[in-house]
Amino acid sequence: MRKVYIYIACSLDGFIAKPGDNLSFLSLVEKEGEDYGYAQFTAGIDSIIIGRKTFDYVAREIGTQHYDNGEWDIYVISHKERASKGRIRFYSGDIASLIATLRSKNGKDIYCDGGAEIIHELLKKDLIDELIISVIPVLLGEGIRLFKEGRPEQHLSFLSAKTFDTGLVQLHYKRNR
Repeated sequence: MRKVYIYIACSLDGFIAKPGDNLSFLSLVEKEGEDYGYAQFTAGIDSIIIGRKTFDYVAREIGTQHYDNGEWDIYVISHKERASKGRIRFYSGDIASLIATLRSKNGKDIYCDGGAEIIHELLKKDLIDELIISVIPVLLGEGIRLFKEGRPEQHLSFLSAKTFDTGLVQLHYKRNR
């Protein structure tokens, strides 16, 4: 069965963005030639689920080609319907139904690229199979938390930890079922 992955970076104190959706802290670990396993990870996926705010940020800062590369089906979770563009689809239905539909089809794994609201909904509905969290060596003190309150307790099994000379630590867990 296709797995649903969270692959995301956060500060040591658990924030995925500074106030104002500012992701500048990610540049602290940028290093030429180092992608922290992103290319290898994305080679195993063919579908991405992303929140509209995160999608808009990436589209504005990097461009839609970051997602719409012809290799992935992109599902932007939005409260408003929008027209599809290429393989980018705007989805306003029930996220559990979307996951069930994707899992019922043959294909590679499914990647949730955030944001916090989408991750929270997936966790509330116990739809995450594995989490790969890259911890950036900075304490932000405020911003958007990776994990919100109001979801059930979920037990995880440790799979691996990788350290990098930039200070980034990448943790990999799977959901116990």
